[in-house]
Amino acid sequence: MITVSHLTKRYGAHTAVSDVSFTIEKGKVYGFLGPNGAGKSTTMNIITGCLAATEGEVTIDGHDIFEEPLEAKKRIGYLPEIPPLYTDMTPTEYLRFIARARGFSGAEARKQMNAAMERARITEVKDRLIRNLSKGYRQRVGIAQALIGNPEVIILDEPTAGLDPRQIIEIRELIRELGKNHTVILSSHILSEVSAICDEILILSGGRLVADDTPENLTALFAEQNGIHLTVKGALADVLSALNGLEGVEIADSREEDGRARLTLRAQDADDVCERVFRALAQADLPILEMARERATLEDVFLELIGSDKEEEAVSAEAEEPKEEEAAADGGKEEADQ
Repeated sequence: MITVSHLTKRYGAHTAVSDVSFTIEKGKVYGFLGPNGAGKSTTMNIITGCLAATEGEVTIDGHDIFEEPLEAKKRIGYLPEIPPLYTDMTPTEYLRFIARARGFSGAEARKQMNAAMERARITEVKDRLIRNLSKGYRQRVGIAQALIGNPEVIILDEPTAGLDPRQIIEIRELIRELGKNHTVILSSHILSEVSAICDEILILSGGRLVADDTPENLTALFAEQNGIHLTVKGALADVLSALNGLEGVEIADSREEDGRARLTLRAQDADDVCERVFRALAQADLPILEMARERATLEDVFLELIGSDKEEEAVSAEAEEPKEEEAAADGGKEEADQ
């Protein structure tokens, strides 16, 4: 659906995106992760045609975003981190304007507008001024504008930023629904959100792509961090004796408190180890009071992959980006006016 090949973006001596390549398949929800200044928004802006690339190619359903911008952009709905709203309009007026700007008129424009409002669940506020809406509803209006034309790809940059917990849950549910009928690319700083919603995850660090895989496969890369926490009724020496010789089991920590042995075990295949540990302790007549699995989380993977060196990321070119983005937006507006 989307192919990004050797994408690079430079601002003078600073490289915001460096030789990034990946493929977005149809019908999946993708998560874009990375620390501030990693190049997420820059990459999204290039994919949507809002920003020019220094090097590389981007094709949307076979159409080059730089060579065939109109055909490529027809297939994309984009919600920037700051929704492009006219706050002195109502959602109805704003979405009618967006529909017309995208080439719809008359009954078809109304159809597109009403469908987008219904899917974004903003019909009850359609006649209120946007400036009087909560931030959650403003985000929904922004998502509605991305849905005009029913594009195949929906790109959402930090769609839950600044929302309260209830609004975050509502937007997550909306994104899940969108994922049933669209390819969705989601940028977020909330790792639990990405893990819960996304089928695949791309992680950027220092402008480079450092990971591209499913959440399950990424956490499996850190299988050595998987562990088992045990609390056993009995003396620690007896527990250690019962577990001695179990293949694939490493005792990372052990102590005895109030007649109970507490241990942390490390294992490559924790499922198999749990069963063997249970049998070994049962044979030794040592009751297990608690057995809990510990898995590597997406946060563990993220921190390991981005590393601790963020000096380059701290010197972000984002202060320069708006100038080029505004120029691109102005250019797009002139094309629409023509």
